[in-house]
Amino acid sequence: MEESEKMNQERRVEQPQPANEAPGVPPDAPPLSGRVALLLIVVLLLVGVAIVVAGIVPRVRARTTLKDQTDALAAPTVIAIPPKPGTTGQELILPANIYAYSDAPLYARTDGYLSKWFFDIGAHVRQGQLLAIISSPEVDKQLLQARADLNTAEANAGLAKTNAGRYQGLLTQNAVSKQDTDTFTSQAESTSSAVRSAQANVQRLEELQSFEKIYAPFSGVITARGVDVGQLINSGAGTLMFRISAINVLRVYVNVPQIYSQTTVPGTTATLTFSEFPGQTFTGKVVRSARAIDPSSRTLLIEIDVDNRNGKLMPGAYAEVHMNVRETVVPMIVPVSALIFRSHGLQVGTVVQGPNGDQAKLVQVTIGQDDGSTVQVVDGLTADSRVIENPPDSLIDGEPVRVVQPAKQAPGSASE
Repeated sequence: MEESEKMNQERRVEQPQPANEAPGVPPDAPPLSGRVALLLIVVLLLVGVAIVVAGIVPRVRARTTLKDQTDALAAPTVIAIPPKPGTTGQELILPANIYAYSDAPLYARTDGYLSKWFFDIGAHVRQGQLLAIISSPEVDKQLLQARADLNTAEANAGLAKTNAGRYQGLLTQNAVSKQDTDTFTSQAESTSSAVRSAQANVQRLEELQSFEKIYAPFSGVITARGVDVGQLINSGAGTLMFRISAINVLRVYVNVPQIYSQTTVPGTTATLTFSEFPGQTFTGKVVRSARAIDPSSRTLLIEIDVDNRNGKLMPGAYAEVHMNVRETVVPMIVPVSALIFRSHGLQVGTVVQGPNGDQAKLVQVTIGQDDGSTVQVVDGLTADSRVIENPPDSLIDGEPVRVVQPAKQAPGSASE
């Protein structure tokens, strides 16, 4: 045992060491040149990554900046103005049409030729006054024939009645048969019916003959004459003979917006102005209304009666009606250019604060009085609203907008 251990120790001592291994250095340590190369590779990789990062970051930043600028420029530029509060008590001015209180076209009810006419346009006539005469000889001859037929029917009826009475008396004496008595009684009844028929025919022709004379149905003014002497007249509505209008009282019809329908009640006083009477006013009163809103215009038709016994006003004229109304809400006054007309109805664009800044909001509005340049909004806006003036056609609800201040006009400009 001892000898074998000793031999092993001798072998280990005699085993030669490698020439490249220095005394005291572990045999698995890499050479110095390999570690330097590895370090250089790591440094080059870090430099490459830094170069790549330095090139990408500015591009990303530039792209983000471009997107933000594009989005900012894409938002429409608008001018937002606050609405001006109106007053609850105001004068309502509306267009109106003037009509005669009664107006009737006159047509002939019989055929013939016009032989005379007595009044021309502009003439004042009284009710029942004769206006024209139509010559209708055919009707006159038919009336004469009908009267002759009536006389014949009355004569036959008288004879039949006499015979029927005679036979009834003889029947009580058994001098005639009952059959003959019934025959004459039946003849008496039939001839009586013929008399009534002839009388009705005479009355019809008499009334037809009375239509040869044209009378005024009411007092008024002749506003049209469509016939002359010798002209052929056809019955019915074929030929307009006269047109007559009663103008002592005139009817004024006004379409009142729905918002004022509860304030323009019967009894309300109205003042009328006409361009042909500058500085003059005419007074009337609301007498009735249609009691229904027109769905196409959302207006209420009212009637105002105006005294015209002096004859200054004429039917068919245009007038402006002034009425003092008191609204239940304070209207907001905005320019007409702020209104948006779309299929959704009448809208106004406003500016509200959104999560990303100012944005547009379209609101439905109800308008009141419109003077051409400004309009009163009675529902949909408040005093705190910011109304977009002249909104672009492409404006949509929720769209971001850029609000700018309106340019101030220089003193002494033409618009002042």
